[in-house]
Amino acid sequence: MAKQGNRVNVEGVSVSTDHYIGGERVSSPRTFEDRSPLDWDWKLADIARGDADTANAAVTAAAEIFPAWATLSALERAAYLERLARLIEERVDDLATVECSDMAMLEESLRLRVIARGARNFRAYGELAADYEERVWESNNTRNRVMRMPAGPAVIITPWNAPFMLSTWKCAPALAAGNTVILKPAEWSPLSCALLADLVDEAGFPPGVFNIVQGCGEELGAALVSDPRVRRISFTGSPETARHIGRSAAENIVPFTAELGGKGPLMVFEDADLDAAAKKAAAQFDDSGQVCLAGTRLLVQDSVSDAFLEKFHADTDEHVLGDSRDPTTTISPVIHPEHLAHIGGFVDRARAAGDEIVRGGKVWKEGGLWYEPTLIRPQSNRSEVVQKEIFGPVLTYQTFGTEEEGVVLANSTDYGLSGIIYTQSAERADRVGRAVRAGTVWVNCFLVRDLTAPFGGFGISGMGREGGDYALDFHSELKTLQILEDSTR
Repeated sequence: MAKQGNRVNVEGVSVSTDHYIGGERVSSPRTFEDRSPLDWDWKLADIARGDADTANAAVTAAAEIFPAWATLSALERAAYLERLARLIEERVDDLATVECSDMAMLEESLRLRVIARGARNFRAYGELAADYEERVWESNNTRNRVMRMPAGPAVIITPWNAPFMLSTWKCAPALAAGNTVILKPAEWSPLSCALLADLVDEAGFPPGVFNIVQGCGEELGAALVSDPRVRRISFTGSPETARHIGRSAAENIVPFTAELGGKGPLMVFEDADLDAAAKKAAAQFDDSGQVCLAGTRLLVQDSVSDAFLEKFHADTDEHVLGDSRDPTTTISPVIHPEHLAHIGGFVDRARAAGDEIVRGGKVWKEGGLWYEPTLIRPQSNRSEVVQKEIFGPVLTYQTFGTEEEGVVLANSTDYGLSGIIYTQSAERADRVGRAVRAGTVWVNCFLVRDLTAPFGGFGISGMGREGGDYALDFHSELKTLQILEDSTR
């Protein structure tokens, strides 16, 4: 077991503030502050701030243990992942408490579904890797086998929203495929990943298989992704950061996946169940809109626009802004004062440009990080609030006449991560579902996820796919072994 190192108490839960490298807690001479969005005067911790030396130590640890970890069978690795999954399930309450304090997602949601998803990620990928069947066939008087081979150390860089779940979603397939991992969580919400390292240690993973380092992207992240020993990079964040990472990946010829946010349409056709559609539209304000998959562009057919808006406003009025630890709260504060200013800047510029602020449009509580649920009717489809990801509780509202016009609007941004369609016509669901350019399209539902389905985006929403065998293939080298028949015994 790793030594305890520097730790803090977060609502009764002991959390490390150090890196986790080679099975040991490692400090740094410099630190950065981590504060709670629930109350910005509440400093949670001073977190070890990694640099190029930290990156080198973590990659070295991952590279040195990689041959031993890669040699294990998929079943043997799955046993480690299963132990980790069980430990996560035992610590759901602690993980939810810490993540709520650190990034302000609703604590009840974390307890009931989000943290448990992390356990399912490790268990599911362990099972998927163990169940893999090599493709075998005969041709040209040879017997051919396609095998998945571990690729090497993988750098995983995760965002500040849902940090625990998204980190497990990315790390699980890397580990199951036989790679070692260096995880860098976002500096705005690192604490639940610090707890993950404790659980990895308790599960008995060989030292160096799983490493966590903390720090800023321009210092630590840049050093990690430019290290030639790294053989896979998986990133979730902004297109701007992805371009920097992509250049480093290209320099070292390293496969790279990127999930870069969205500007999803939520399309409501005249034959839709308007009660269900309006309720789901109002639910896009959940987590203060800090969800990349959210349907932030409401596109409603003209003939039902007034009826839809009346229902939408009624459902939005049911939201409760408040403390994320209170089970009656439905809208949490946003992550950081900088992000609150970012959201407000979009709305202020829209107002100045003549876009109509239908509701909301201001900070809810002076001195806090809550922003009111906001709906904007833009003057033009080229309005900034339509075309750029805001990542806050701000939706736009546009109408369309024909199905074709709706599809044109849906496909009119550079993003393409997700889309939502409400219609009771099976033919339209199939037709429009095919036409909308997005990696995932939901019909009459939202955020229903199958872990085996591919996940990723079109356009500047990213490249590559995560999920199921798609993630395992990315984290592997595919090898063809071809043997001349009757030449071996």
